[in-house]
Amino acid sequence: MDLTREEIKKEQQSKNIQVPKNILEKAYRLMQTAYNMAVLYDENRAVCSKYVHSTSRGHEAIQLAAAFQLQEFDFAAPYYRDESILLGIGMKPYELMLQLMGKKDDPFSGGRTYYGHPSLKREGFPTIPHQSSATGMQAIPATGMAHGIHYLEGQGLLGGNNNPVVLCSLGDGSVTEGEVSEAMQMAVLHKLPIVYLIQDNDWGISATGKEMRAMDAYEFVAGFKGMERMRVDGSDFVDSYKGMSQAFEYVRKNRGPILVHAKTPLLGHHTSGVRKEWYRGNHDLDEHQVNDPIPKLRKALKSAKFKEADLVKLEDEAKAFVQSEYARALNADDPDPSTVLNHEFAPTPITEEKGERKPRGAEKVVMVDAALHAVDDILKNYPEALFYGQDVGGTLGGVFREAATLAQKYGDGRVFNTPIQEAYIVGSTAGMSAVGAKAIVEIQFADYIWPGINQLVEELSKSCYLSEGKFPIQSLIRVPIGAYGGGGPYHSGSVESTLLNIRGIKVVYPSNAADMKGLIKAAFHDPNPVVMLEHKGLYWSKVPGTELAKTFEPDSEYIVPLGKARVDQEANEEAIENGESCLVITYGMGVYWAKAASKKFEGRVEILDLRTLNPIDWDAIKEAVSRHNKALVLTEEPLLNSFAESLAGRISQHCFEILDAPVMAYGAENLPAIALNVDLEKAMLPTPEKVEQQIETLLNY
Repeated sequence: MDLTREEIKKEQQSKNIQVPKNILEKAYRLMQTAYNMAVLYDENRAVCSKYVHSTSRGHEAIQLAAAFQLQEFDFAAPYYRDESILLGIGMKPYELMLQLMGKKDDPFSGGRTYYGHPSLKREGFPTIPHQSSATGMQAIPATGMAHGIHYLEGQGLLGGNNNPVVLCSLGDGSVTEGEVSEAMQMAVLHKLPIVYLIQDNDWGISATGKEMRAMDAYEFVAGFKGMERMRVDGSDFVDSYKGMSQAFEYVRKNRGPILVHAKTPLLGHHTSGVRKEWYRGNHDLDEHQVNDPIPKLRKALKSAKFKEADLVKLEDEAKAFVQSEYARALNADDPDPSTVLNHEFAPTPITEEKGERKPRGAEKVVMVDAALHAVDDILKNYPEALFYGQDVGGTLGGVFREAATLAQKYGDGRVFNTPIQEAYIVGSTAGMSAVGAKAIVEIQFADYIWPGINQLVEELSKSCYLSEGKFPIQSLIRVPIGAYGGGGPYHSGSVESTLLNIRGIKVVYPSNAADMKGLIKAAFHDPNPVVMLEHKGLYWSKVPGTELAKTFEPDSEYIVPLGKARVDQEANEEAIENGESCLVITYGMGVYWAKAASKKFEGRVEILDLRTLNPIDWDAIKEAVSRHNKALVLTEEPLLNSFAESLAGRISQHCFEILDAPVMAYGAENLPAIALNVDLEKAMLPTPEKVEQQIETLLNY
């Protein structure tokens, strides 16, 4: 039975937790280490401030208290000021200084990211996935880790009896972020094993707490039913240690969330680039200095009968150790510039087409059912897989029925509805991936992906690269897209160009049922984030001219590697040899506009279906362009500054010498939204008739 808030307090008092002397000594040694690091960094600003950094000065007590609770089977998501947490789990100053100076052997990122931004996967240490700098954004991936643990425990897949806990560390100012609320909502809704540590120093760069919030984090979470909470004095190591011990014990036992609010002073600068004397007066600095954790712990050590001489010796040793570590780091090698391209993506195991695309006795299937069957196969064969999003669970199974029957077949623990939280849906997959769960998620319409873009950019896309390949994020994000039949301005948009400007994610766009099934399988097995764009106008082949999107269903082993285009329609050899042919490069609905438009030019038009937009099959494009010497890039998006225009420009640059005509690009009118009225929709979008005119112009050039 869960403990109430009152029971937590009573149990803490009854246990009267005593902090062992060796823990007090260890904490003081590490406090002195952190203090001397901060002093040294300031004294050597010319070197140490080349790259911006923050220190933990003033926060050492609560950070060490939290670090001492973490076990090697736990997970953590620190924030940028948490260097004392890193020292507390066993990282050495030398290792942190390598990151400070952007050195080659920086153990987290190889010189790619800021000081105090860890990516740690090391035996004997808690796991710390890549941490971004986006304030408060770690709350969703951290909660996703707890959600993944909760899922794996529920399926009997976790193994052992360790009861892992996730520590999510946040500054109090970040709690005003909406994404933090999304994370906490899911933590209480699903009873997730996570400790939210809120370090409150009453500053957010130059803004004070009074300017930023009407209440502190402890008061704020009172509205989250099921969130236990406690306050500790974050400047007092003894009180912090007792509180964090109790918090971790509560979560290990009860498998539910707790928030610990720790009041701390801020004794250092916000960062090396925003110095305290620029915006803080003497009165404020003096008030914060009163609560310096170091003299408080020193006093506790004296009360515990530590001798003055021993403390002085410890202080001298810490200072000498930090200086020696700095000298080592200063002389360490810088990264080799030739490695800059490494780790954009983790290698995928799916490199060739397998299975039967058209097995004997196969029946035809529409795209939406091919997708359903692909996910069904995945859930059946991979117990670590789960599927969630808005309205995909329960009895509905998705607004397009793309998840019909899955919740009934696999249970609400594996296929479930989420709140209207696109940021959580996207960002939680990073945490899921870190703990070994494999999430398939859905955004209900492409027009609604924007609240999730922050997580997609800051957390998912950069993780593999900035962690030097330690933390690629396996994430399959399904997104119904495109316009047909009067869907209107908020259900019809195309977003691929925006997505393709996000480096570090893969973008897939199938045009038929067979490819849908094969590409979903490949996307699931890909260790990188994959966004699967699924044109809702092709789901059932109800739009005139899209009947061929319905194909014979491939077998259950069928898989199509990402990054491989497919010739959907060939031109005849005579037309090619006579220079009377052209190439249409397209994807999604464009395939069917091109098919219909090409009927007037029988045998003269080749259609290359890209299938994957990133990574793009550039070799197939060049080869096809060289066959025809005339090319049209066709898209459903508004054309100006689009992916299609970019691709047309690339072809012009790299294939200029073999072209017999300018590379053409064609798409929708350059408008901010698609109108509701079907005639206005048709006027904005490409149609077979409009595409026919473009092809005729190209062939006659």
